[in-house]
Amino acid sequence: MARTKDPAVRTLLLDRAARMLRTRQPVTLRALVAGTGVSTMAVYTYFGGMDGMWSALRQEGFVRLAAELAAVRPSADPVRDLAALGAAYLVNALENPDLYRVMFDAGFALQDPGGADDTLHHLVRTVERAREHGRFRREVDPLELATQSWTIGHGIASLVATGPLPRQALAHGVPLLTALFTSAGDEPERCRRSVERGWERALATAPGPGPGSRGRGADS
Repeated sequence: MARTKDPAVRTLLLDRAARMLRTRQPVTLRALVAGTGVSTMAVYTYFGGMDGMWSALRQEGFVRLAAELAAVRPSADPVRDLAALGAAYLVNALENPDLYRVMFDAGFALQDPGGADDTLHHLVRTVERAREHGRFRREVDPLELATQSWTIGHGIASLVATGPLPRQALAHGVPLLTALFTSAGDEPERCRRSVERGWERALATAPGPGPGSRGRGADS
């Protein structure tokens, strides 16, 4: 009879790999299981080997991102919601910088490419809502605008979470997204207010007054 797999062991190995990346340790087969109480065979049992582990780790990054995006509750203001989705993307990158790096390593295939695509479709559906509410022009392509919004968030996240810019640079998201959304037809001042409300969670991660106040409050 095949032995039942324990999801906790799989999670243990993925978390350990992420911690090793964070501390710049070489992620080898033996180093991965050292001190975990499981054998090297567990890597083959749960992932089919180290390449499978890397693919699973990459997928885990998108799983956690999807959870962050799903936690952004829709409001009556879809432009605010678009900015809040961008803020959630940034928070995920800042809280999981090692997984964030692996997410975009195309050297390892994703286990579920559709799951990764679904993260972008959170934005696509919100652009569609904004268009239905008259905030964006009817001719706006939801996928194109969602991709442009994602590009802004990814650029800022890469430069702050894994690059040279300080967290204060997160504030650049407000004028960048405001410019993008007004180009899609939103009224500039109304757009800026919406983006500022949605972007609050990202700004709460930057140093400043009340640094311990980060939470999901901006998503309500």
